Amino acid sequence: MTPEQQASSAAETAQAAQTAETAETVEAAKMAEPPTEPLIDVQGLTVDFPAGEETVRAVDDLSFRLTAGQALGIVGESGSGKSTVAAALLGLHRGTGARLTGTVRVGGTDVRTASVRELRRLRGGTAAMVFQDPLSSLDPYMAIGDQIAEVHRTHAPHVSRRAARERAVTVLDRVGIPDAARRSRSRPHEFSGGMRQRALIAMALACEPRVLVADEPTTALDVTVQAQILDLLHDLREETGMGLVLVSHDLGVVAGSVEDMLVMKNGRAVERGSVGTVLSAPQQPYTRELLAAVPRVETRRTPVVPAAASPSTSASASASASASGGDVLLEAVEVRGEFGRRKDPTVAVDGVSLTVAQGETLGIVGESGSGKTTLGRMLVRLLEPSAGSVRYRGRELTGIRSDLQMVFQDPVSSLNPRRSIGESIADPLRAAGTLTDAEITRRARELLERVGLDPRWYHRYPHEFSGGQRQRVGIARALAPGPSLIVCDEPVSALDVTTQAQVLDLLAQLQRDLGLALVLIAHDLAVVRQASDRVMVMRQGTVVEEGPADTVYDAPQDPYTKALLAAVPVLDPAEATLRRAARRSSDGGRVLRADAG
Repeated sequence: MTPEQQASSAAETAQAAQTAETAETVEAAKMAEPPTEPLIDVQGLTVDFPAGEETVRAVDDLSFRLTAGQALGIVGESGSGKSTVAAALLGLHRGTGARLTGTVRVGGTDVRTASVRELRRLRGGTAAMVFQDPLSSLDPYMAIGDQIAEVHRTHAPHVSRRAARERAVTVLDRVGIPDAARRSRSRPHEFSGGMRQRALIAMALACEPRVLVADEPTTALDVTVQAQILDLLHDLREETGMGLVLVSHDLGVVAGSVEDMLVMKNGRAVERGSVGTVLSAPQQPYTRELLAAVPRVETRRTPVVPAAASPSTSASASASASASGGDVLLEAVEVRGEFGRRKDPTVAVDGVSLTVAQGETLGIVGESGSGKTTLGRMLVRLLEPSAGSVRYRGRELTGIRSDLQMVFQDPVSSLNPRRSIGESIADPLRAAGTLTDAEITRRARELLERVGLDPRWYHRYPHEFSGGQRQRVGIARALAPGPSLIVCDEPVSALDVTTQAQVLDLLAQLQRDLGLALVLIAHDLAVVRQASDRVMVMRQGTVVEEGPADTVYDAPQDPYTKALLAAVPVLDPAEATLRRAARRSSDGGRVLRADAG
């Protein structure tokens, strides 16, 4: 070896030794660094609520962690403690009488011991929450844009009013509100239920929090807008590293939105793990029961035959259900619903005609803002049609009738917070004036039991119940007068899958026993198929497709119907990822977005 080669070899050996030493130093420094603090750290959380002389344990010794950019799904039945956990993350139980033990740390802040100022800085800035009930979370007197701008300026006082308003329009547009600049001046009552939920999500995103706690964020949304919102949350996590805690009863929503999953029952965690493992190979019987109760869009409805019907009557009922002929109970002829100024009205329903036969279920589906709820309210005369007519048993319908009832989409705003649930259910019975007080109380307790609630809860108030339990109270109240027809506006949207099945079974039983007719308005296409004889698909206030449920689902003719069916959530995380990629590469989502609202 020449002297030059020897010198070069020695230099390379020294450089390699220096590189190895540097690597060892870096590795040692990494090992010496303290581990990164999780974004959320919950250890041994227990939450007790006083209920008279008793105590209700809503959460029992729960522990979990969430790192930056991670998404955790919390699922379970209504009353399992999911929403209680979500509220505890932002210290929302403080001052309510609830007793919390354990440790809750969010973004390094101990929520249980934090000062009022620290909590204010935490809420909205570090962590933001999207609540389950949009109507009670928004100020009815303020424009949507002003409310979002107010939140933004609270956490960024240096921002001008004009800049805050611009920020409000930006986030409204980002969550899919069409014509965001104009709609930002609208008030909550001028938005559909789905649009109000999107406005809440926009408000939560205004200050770009590090973690978003979403309590049933897509409950009120149709499948296409639901997909857009979930895609948005996914993109935000990728862009900002934002953490996500997603509370939902919809296992399909969780499957395509999170990496890890926690299943709760009676306040305790019964199973946890990666979402793919939990959904494909659940270990606990309770998790398997939840999966078995999930409605499938490919499942056909079992025909409902009246219990006391003779063969000829059954044949007649079947014919009327399939063709909407024969004994027509309710008929709408070219009804039109307009809102706003006469010179520039907003047309919610544009010349819709329909019939509902006795004992039949008519399903109405469509995106938020398509006119479904407005049509339903006109059918029971809670809204006066701008044009056209509604006929009940062949006669023009004028005024409100006790045998036409409605189950509302929002259980909180439709129940009096100052009256017990038992008294709310008893009100229609008292108005009839045919029963004694003792009979009224007994009947109200029977109705509570029939919708799956404990009759002993008669004297409890709406705020003591979960969202799903409140919806069941609304259904019991609608059943109280013994109606011939009930318009159900999203009756199971706030319910977990097992309770959904119970309520749908209950409605089917009522049809068998009483020949009850139903108009089922829902954004869950699987629920509508399993519960409906016929289906109407609405878009921008008009009917684009109508027919027997199996025909509409198995062989849809309109492109809009096909798009709705393609957006239904799936339980396979891999399939959900493929569908998200397909939506990103497709222009169809933008067309659907323009229709929403």
